[in-house]
Amino acid sequence: MKAATARGANNAQREIAVVRLFAVVAVVCGLLATPAFAANVGFEEVKIANGAEPPLTVGIWYPTDAAAVEQTVGTHTETVARDAPVAGRRLPLIVISHGGGGWYDSHYDTAIALARAGFVAAAVSHAGDTFDDQSRVMQLWRRPVQLHRLVDYMLDEWADHEHLDKARVGAFGFSNGGFTVLVMLGGVPNLSEIAPYCHAHPDHDLCSALQHAGVNPDLAETVPASVWLRDPRIKAAVIAAPAFGFAFGRAGLSGVRAPIQLWRAADDRHQPDPYYEEAVRVDLPHPPDYHVVPNAGHYDFLPPCDARLARKMPALCNSLPGFDRAAFHEQFNEDVVDFFRAELH
Repeated sequence: MKAATARGANNAQREIAVVRLFAVVAVVCGLLATPAFAANVGFEEVKIANGAEPPLTVGIWYPTDAAAVEQTVGTHTETVARDAPVAGRRLPLIVISHGGGGWYDSHYDTAIALARAGFVAAAVSHAGDTFDDQSRVMQLWRRPVQLHRLVDYMLDEWADHEHLDKARVGAFGFSNGGFTVLVMLGGVPNLSEIAPYCHAHPDHDLCSALQHAGVNPDLAETVPASVWLRDPRIKAAVIAAPAFGFAFGRAGLSGVRAPIQLWRAADDRHQPDPYYEEAVRVDLPHPPDYHVVPNAGHYDFLPPCDARLARKMPALCNSLPGFDRAAFHEQFNEDVVDFFRAELH
């Protein structure tokens, strides 16, 4: 009886040891698949070659163990360590495409949240569609080419590219940037859809903006499908308020296979429902991780403004009564990080 009891105890101890071993293995595997955390966020601005055109301006946020200080980056105050060493290996990369009239710092809070979670976030200022140069705002085919150039640079030319995992690349895009990322994932828009849309909805912001700029939407019919550049290196994407969503259709989105987190502001008066996000959602081959933000407007996907910027650009900074943009961005950035963690494993 005592021998049987001893054997039972030994078996139980062996089973406990095996369970503990599996637990340790699971933890180690989890750590290997999850971006590493660093103490702070590093930042650098670089210029990258862009063929025969002037260099593109890029902002890069990344994990670092260097001390970070509060400082001005463009029009925002950020707590970063400028030009500090990168911490970590096999870091996933997220490239960011801003909306029309923005620049690389337009989504700095999301970039910082990604860097704190162990990602490298790189954003390009889209030449010809920035706050200080809108000379080529309707030449939408230029944007995917520029974002593709950013991926090339980060993976092969960036001074710290050896810290990156080339197999784990994602993209974030807002408004015109959301359109850009859809194209990078394999979407092929038909810009000839813009003219009938504007004939039917001349009061919509897109159409009134085209009229104000003196752009004839009928000219979009001359754009060949071959100009749209796909980048198979992008494995997952977060897309907020994609512009020109109606221009894709089911056929135009049939080649999009990567997982997508799609966001819509419920009170987006700039891009009225159902012609933008909803049009994309219903025509994607696979259902996206879809979020509708109650009481939010189009520009609530931009970071909260300080008092000076709010006075200078109230149209971008003012939210509807009762909407807390700062609280929303805390949750939004957390959801973006969680999505990329899950999909870029």
